[in-house]
Amino acid sequence: MSLQLGDIAPDFNAPTTLGDINFYDYIKDSWAVFFSHPADFTPVCTTELGRASRLKPEFDKRNVKLIAISVDNVESHKEWIKDINETQNTDFNFPIIGDENKTVAQLYGMLHPNASETFTVRSVFVIAPDKKIKLILTYPASTGRNFDEILRVIDSLQLTANHSVATPADWKHGDDCVVVPSIATADIPAKFPKGFKEIKSYLRTTPQPNI
Repeated sequence: MSLQLGDIAPDFNAPTTLGDINFYDYIKDSWAVFFSHPADFTPVCTTELGRASRLKPEFDKRNVKLIAISVDNVESHKEWIKDINETQNTDFNFPIIGDENKTVAQLYGMLHPNASETFTVRSVFVIAPDKKIKLILTYPASTGRNFDEILRVIDSLQLTANHSVATPADWKHGDDCVVVPSIATADIPAKFPKGFKEIKSYLRTTPQPNI
């Protein structure tokens, strides 16, 4: 059965470009972005890993660990990292898992036979500190991932984990939020002292509560 939102992310041991790891030990009490690549020395993945590496300070600010995987071996990954650094103006700074036997790829359902029997699809898993999967994205091989969107979703997930709000379409950090339906309108002022706007009885907005 494929993994779904709310499932516990499976633990595993694997070799990486930064040495052997246990996945849970690597994450510890952080959030994690775990994302797969069809193969080494592929053009779109080269740009993606470079972009993620350049954005690592933004992920660090959000207490998020980055970890990637490809079905090639660690030595191949290390050679690929040289190209990533050269072409993407970065100093690569997080582990890539070597998964020649596709053990981890199969564990996470990253192999889609109708797309390719040998290469992983571009999967993204956002995992919370409680090890539950909070986001799953799957991209085709031809479309590079939008890491600004991944950061935006993490901002939303971390906000809604601690406050009784949801985030509307196209929300970004600093925008108004939606008060969740379980809170009665009469109770909003006490919970959200910044004020609120009632657009419909079921649609109430309030300024972002954690800024």
